[in-house]
Amino acid sequence: MSETQQTPQETGPAPAVSSAAPYPVAAPSAALPGWLPVTAVILALTSFGGLGLAWQGLSRQQALEQELVRRQALVQADASEAKAASKQSQDLTRDTAAKVALLDARLAEVALQRGQLEELIQSMSRSRDENVIGDIEASIRVALQQSSITGSAEPLIATLKQAEERLLRYKQPRMEGVRRAVARDLDRVKAISVVDMSTLTIKLDEVVRLLDELPLMASAERSDGKGREDKAAAANTPKNTRSQGTGAKPAAPADGTLATWWWQAKTGLSEAAGLVWGEARTLLRVTRIDHPEAALLAPDQAFFLRENLKLRLLNARLALLSRQFDTAQADLRDAQEALARYFDPQSRKVVAANDLIRQVAGQARQVNVPRPDDTLAALAAAAAGR
Repeated sequence: MSETQQTPQETGPAPAVSSAAPYPVAAPSAALPGWLPVTAVILALTSFGGLGLAWQGLSRQQALEQELVRRQALVQADASEAKAASKQSQDLTRDTAAKVALLDARLAEVALQRGQLEELIQSMSRSRDENVIGDIEASIRVALQQSSITGSAEPLIATLKQAEERLLRYKQPRMEGVRRAVARDLDRVKAISVVDMSTLTIKLDEVVRLLDELPLMASAERSDGKGREDKAAAANTPKNTRSQGTGAKPAAPADGTLATWWWQAKTGLSEAAGLVWGEARTLLRVTRIDHPEAALLAPDQAFFLRENLKLRLLNARLALLSRQFDTAQADLRDAQEALARYFDPQSRKVVAANDLIRQVAGQARQVNVPRPDDTLAALAAAAAGR
């Protein structure tokens, strides 16, 4: 480019020379001046130099354009690679952000588990005294609930005994006050006679079972208990044993056919007479009846009397289980009155049924199980002093 720009400076004097001619060529036939070929040659050389410089510049420009295109292609390739790398970087950044969020969530979970583990370690690292106090207090409160539900002091007594034995094995001076309080409450609970519901219900069931066998006062089958026992014993005793037991009957003669026949006939007649007299005695019976309505009870009403009495006893049983002792006492009194009015008071089964009902009525009463307040207060004091 610089050589091209210098070309006019080198060719500049030529027009000056031509313009320096003061006059034009007068005649064509005149001879050309000597400097004209030189000028033409110079001009030609200058033109060839300019063309060369132009060709060189064009070549340079083409080379620069090719280099520029090559570099532009390289830049575009680099831009494409940079775009791909940027996309990969974005994907990697996105994946990294997701992984970071997942790590944050896991870190929060680990922190929560660590807190729970620390709480568990703290709960497990409590002292032995605290564990003993907590266990005894919880067991006593559960026993109180069971006693209030069942109405029996056995759960509370068993729990206090276990607590006393545990404190004796523990042998800690700090828990000595709790042990003494447990001993006091145990003695106080044992002093209370609590109703044994299972025993009372068993007795009532036994009375209900005996009702079908109790003889009525107006029944034809009623007889004296002692006479019934004598009859049963006589029926179960062999004839030889009975004859040997009574010394009044003589032994059979060893010899003589007539004497033997007479003895057998006499013995048979005496036994037959005894059986006839025994049956005749049962035809007429004199009995003192204090309640006339018992004698007027029809035989077909005996079934309903027994069933009503069973229902009365079952109502008393249900009242005992539901701890309605007033209702149970009323039903038991009605049952005793019915037994005394309609059933044979001389029968052993009637006497046994009356005794069972009397025992149930004597034990069916409301009893409040005392609370182990001393033990609970001692446990609270021991827990507050840790």
